[in-house]
Amino acid sequence: MFKLKLTAITLLLTIMASCQNKSSKNIVQQKKKISDTELRKIEVLTQDPVVVPLENGKAKAYFASGCFWCVEAVYESIIGVEEVISGYSGGYTDHPTYEKSNTGRTGHAEAVEVIYDPEKVSFSTLVDVYFGSQNPTQVNGQGGDRGSQYRSIIFYQNDEQKEIIVGKKKALADKLQSIIAAEVYPFVKFWIAEDYHQNYERLHPNNPYIRNVSIPRLKRFQKKFPELIKEKH
Repeated sequence: MFKLKLTAITLLLTIMASCQNKSSKNIVQQKKKISDTELRKIEVLTQDPVVVPLENGKAKAYFASGCFWCVEAVYESIIGVEEVISGYSGGYTDHPTYEKSNTGRTGHAEAVEVIYDPEKVSFSTLVDVYFGSQNPTQVNGQGGDRGSQYRSIIFYQNDEQKEIIVGKKKALADKLQSIIAAEVYPFVKFWIAEDYHQNYERLHPNNPYIRNVSIPRLKRFQKKFPELIKEKH
């Protein structure tokens, strides 16, 4: 009887040790599962923002909101904006390309660099333009453009900009009674996209995507904010 009890106890301890080992393995596997992408994202989010100095009195701001062709066209129509450049930001690889970023594995989103005159348009207004020119509740994309490379990110260079972004994001969430998809990142690096992406909407007005997606998005925005739009010459 004693031997039987001893055998049962030994078996129970073996099972418990086995379960503990499996549990430890599961934890390790779970860590591996989230490791590379998530850890790199954490590294990006915990960096100090890079402050881009004024150049000839002009400031720069950075936004990601779906296809950069569309976003470039929106911001170029705003009073006080001098130039908009399409590119990539928010990721963790160097020298991203259109082909690489489209895999979703670089962490980058299609983004724009907005060069503007702060005497004519404020960063706060540019944030209003950002939220007002997209579907702010759509996660990982805009319209039919889907994937992490099309996700919405708004970048800040200092605490004041971060406060403006967070405040407007919360106000919009309260107004819509919905979660706002835009991620808030410290600005670290902007990579300029290939030459053929620059001024795409203006140079390719008959492109089917431009006609059916970019131009309608631009017109919807301009109808909402007519006071911000440059006069046509």
